[in-house]
Amino acid sequence: MLPANDSTGITQGPDSEHGPFKLHVGSSIKERRLDKYLHGRFSNFSRRFIQDAIKAGTVKVNGKIGKPSLKLSPGDVIDMTLPEPPSKDILPEDIPLDIIYEDSSIIILNKQSDMIVHPARGNTHGTLVNALSFYSDKLSSGLGDFRPGIVHRLDKNTTGVMVVAKDDAAMWKIAKQFEHRQVNKSYLAIVHGTPELTADRIKVPLGIHPRARVKYAIRPDVGKESITFYEVLESFRGFSLLKMTPKTGRTHQIRVHLLYIKHPIVADGMYGGRLVYPWQLADAEPAVQQPVINRVALHAHTLEFKHPVTEKMVKFEAPLPEDMQNFLEMLRKHRTT
Repeated sequence: MLPANDSTGITQGPDSEHGPFKLHVGSSIKERRLDKYLHGRFSNFSRRFIQDAIKAGTVKVNGKIGKPSLKLSPGDVIDMTLPEPPSKDILPEDIPLDIIYEDSSIIILNKQSDMIVHPARGNTHGTLVNALSFYSDKLSSGLGDFRPGIVHRLDKNTTGVMVVAKDDAAMWKIAKQFEHRQVNKSYLAIVHGTPELTADRIKVPLGIHPRARVKYAIRPDVGKESITFYEVLESFRGFSLLKMTPKTGRTHQIRVHLLYIKHPIVADGMYGGRLVYPWQLADAEPAVQQPVINRVALHAHTLEFKHPVTEKMVKFEAPLPEDMQNFLEMLRKHRTT
């Protein structure tokens, strides 16, 4: 798809939709960043794709290699050739899936730990989408590139129940329920310490961390509304098992909320959680041992929504994974209050 003509002159070379192109910046363009300008001219490509093309040296402004932040002026001449965009083909991979339920429109699965949901930069193999593409040739188009069947996500090291849509009608109906907070979800988490209240609501706004862009944080100034209810199911010396019921679906919501109330999830190093060793639980002498659990002790336990075909409420449950179950057994043995 070629950029549409406006007051800015543009000519295309003989090759393809990727160029080469020569653009003449019009008189109405002042102090606009090069990457934003090109994204506006080539809107069928993502801004990240445009930025990567500039950084690769394929874009020149007035004969000199440009930078994404370069400010343009009227009369500037841009010469560019866009690289071929990455393939959107998903490589099917024979990765075992724990299927809880399946019918003609949905798949309910129990996601394992250490698995990213869909391919992304630097992670194109071993994802849930790769496994689903091998398992089924009938998946919805998904919400975005590289996401066939995917309606919602779980973090890489979070286990538990997920719904996958087999067709676009099912995807649209279930996604709409997520958007309007009509899906009921519950999680189980093993945390450090025990909250003072046996049940409560956490309501604080979340946003991207101001310094660490891969993290999220409480952001009263720019954050979005985030609500999580919790209930203490079991308490131990130094630890507790909580049931978490999020009413909003912000990224890392449960993890950040638990850090906020000073009860981070065990082994969640990003949000204040620590590794725990068997000798610590048994109050024994320090020893060289493997941690009781190597990943964030968080599990998506139940998922309830209106079935996209029958329109009846359905509820699915994923049993507690072995690592969290073993952790609880050790707590019951050594840390019962």
